Amino acid sequence: MDISHRKRTLLKVIVLGDSGVGKTSLMNQYVYKKFSQQYKATIGADFVTKELQVDDKLVTLQIWDTAGQERFHSLGAAFYRGADCCVLVYDVNIHKTFDTLNNWHDDFLKQADTNDPDAFPFVLLGNKVDVEGGNSRRVTEKKAREWCASRGNIPYFETSAKEGYNVEEAFLCVAKIAQQNDHDLDIYFRGISETVSEAEQQRSGCAC
Repeated sequence: MDISHRKRTLLKVIVLGDSGVGKTSLMNQYVYKKFSQQYKATIGADFVTKELQVDDKLVTLQIWDTAGQERFHSLGAAFYRGADCCVLVYDVNIHKTFDTLNNWHDDFLKQADTNDPDAFPFVLLGNKVDVEGGNSRRVTEKKAREWCASRGNIPYFETSAKEGYNVEEAFLCVAKIAQQNDHDLDIYFRGISETVSEAEQQRSGCAC
């Protein structure tokens, strides 16, 4: 019984968006409360874990940071499988990163092979609201919320990985809706856990 309970509290979250929008920085701010000005592009994919309390239940979020470069898109299917929620990130100061959200959204649904694509939970983060005090902003909050509404009322948060603004709140929302999705997918959870452990083994093998 305990093993089953532990498995059900592991939630797999995929973070997607163009290279440079701050995916890695958001995750590092959330998990480690750290921010670095030095930018290094993610190669392939990596993940971090964070335990938190959601409605009196201990939940472990396994957050996958995927590369934003086109040449790594073919890796998607292997990493997306078994996901409980997908976080889309764009930079509010660069319109192109907003324009590509449709591609990331649709590509995820296509490669993740979810049971019910229309009901799969997404969260949108508009990052880097701190830049130049908001004066260099190119995408309005209204426009972002309209996009979310057109995609089935996706939850939306404006964030600053640098300042830590809204990061905790955003990932708490992610955990809550991922947990709801997990309940719907209980029957598949054994397979998901096995997939995750295989990925971890492969990753640790590569790092040696």
